[in-house]
Amino acid sequence: MKVAELVEQRRQNWQELEQLCGLAQRSRKTKMGAARVTRFATLYRAACADLALADSYQLPPNTVQYLHRLVGRAHNQLYRSRDFAYAKWSDMLLVEAPQRIFNDRCVQLAFCLFWGGFILSAVLAYSKDIWPDYAQQILSQASIEQMETMFQDPIQGRNPQRNFAMAGWYIQHNTSIGLKCFAGGVLVIPGLFITIFNAVSLGASFGYMARPDVAEGVNFFHFVTAHGPFELTAIVLSSGAGLRIGVAWLSTGGLTRFASLQKTGRDASPIMGAAIVMFLLAALIEGFLSPSAAPYWLKAAVAVISSGMLTFYFVVLGLPREVFRAT
Repeated sequence: MKVAELVEQRRQNWQELEQLCGLAQRSRKTKMGAARVTRFATLYRAACADLALADSYQLPPNTVQYLHRLVGRAHNQLYRSRDFAYAKWSDMLLVEAPQRIFNDRCVQLAFCLFWGGFILSAVLAYSKDIWPDYAQQILSQASIEQMETMFQDPIQGRNPQRNFAMAGWYIQHNTSIGLKCFAGGVLVIPGLFITIFNAVSLGASFGYMARPDVAEGVNFFHFVTAHGPFELTAIVLSSGAGLRIGVAWLSTGGLTRFASLQKTGRDASPIMGAAIVMFLLAALIEGFLSPSAAPYWLKAAVAVISSGMLTFYFVVLGLPREVFRAT
């Protein structure tokens, strides 16, 4: 009976726990303070112990049933799923992430290296006067012939079922490119080399296929125009994220190397996350729209809209808010 009397003396705590459960149910509108949350957890653990004693000593069924309901209710409130924080996520996606990416020095470096190498290589491959054999030396004659063979026929669409298979292959292929750029960036020097190599190779391909005397170029641009903005942007972001991690273990800023990598990993996650999204979008477009018989103006429109979206997200949203306040 001593245990029974002890349990009966705890009724005041049970009533307090009931009140806190009611408050917790309304906490979506009324925030519970830290002291109340701590008290709630303490009372919940005590009620669990009381329930164990009540079961062991076979207290009256009404008391046992009441404790079962109380513990279950408190458990549901303590471990309930949290509401989705729309304001927090929108702030992170639309403010924090684009600003962090836009102002990241490693992303800026990757952007300059890639697009600088791409444009320069495209100009050299297009011109027959500046460096006549440039495209052949960069791509090799065999690769050029393979490209010409691949795009010798007009883009007329393909079996829709094959589009699904190809979209999956493009996702895998694009992801492997991103991982190579990221992994190379972690080692810094290899990352710079991979970024420049991709830029030069892609630029040479675009420049050569843009030559007026290369008839296959029309089909080539009919295929690559729509998905190009997303795919090329993803390569830059992957390189920038890798470089950011690589710099972290070289320059720790006074932290241990492990702590520096932990901190930088969190900072670089939005960059790599954006790259993954870009690769996925590029693969879907490349799998379904690019090989279709849709008119070129439609594919060009998709490229223009994609470029506008990228510019708005990474540049307009990425600019510090002080710039807009100043204007």
